[in-house]
Amino acid sequence: MPRFRRSDAGDNRERLLEAARAVFAAAGLTAPMREIARHAGVGPATLYRHFPTKEQLFAEAFAERLHACYAVVEDGLADANAGRGLCRVIERLGELYARDRGTTAAFVAAFPGALDFTADRERALKSLAELVRRARDAGQVRPETTLDDVVLVLRAAGGIQAATPAARVAAVRRFTTIALNGLRAAAPVHED
Repeated sequence: MPRFRRSDAGDNRERLLEAARAVFAAAGLTAPMREIARHAGVGPATLYRHFPTKEQLFAEAFAERLHACYAVVEDGLADANAGRGLCRVIERLGELYARDRGTTAAFVAAFPGALDFTADRERALKSLAELVRRARDAGQVRPETTLDDVVLVLRAAGGIQAATPAARVAAVRRFTTIALNGLRAAAPVHED
């Protein structure tokens, strides 16, 4: 007989994943499992029934976030205006990184085999490189702009610290605006 998950069990699972994202982002990888259960409004037994280890919980909680990052790049590439698509990618990824506070990177470093996103990452980097090339060819970014420049901007945005999550997001938005202004092609000088 096939097993069906009760609707409340599915709800608990989603609440646990949301709670894990919030607690890990706020407290880091050392956050206790009991705190995640409390934040989700369930008991520890419910948490361990769904996720027997912290590694499994984290892998599932952040696999979706990693895939969201790749979707942002694909959306940018789909934009007919490459410059606008590139700006949106940098802005949206910057905000995702600001909310994440480096937690995903810390997890990947601590548990390198837990998430296998190599193929997705390579595809995203290829797409991002294509988007940079298209924006450069259209004269929307400086001619010397490379994929490495965009990755550097994104890494810098991910490292911004602030006292609160809202302040961090605001600081990242300000930073990406400044960075995007630096990447944009200079307006042609018209001599009279």
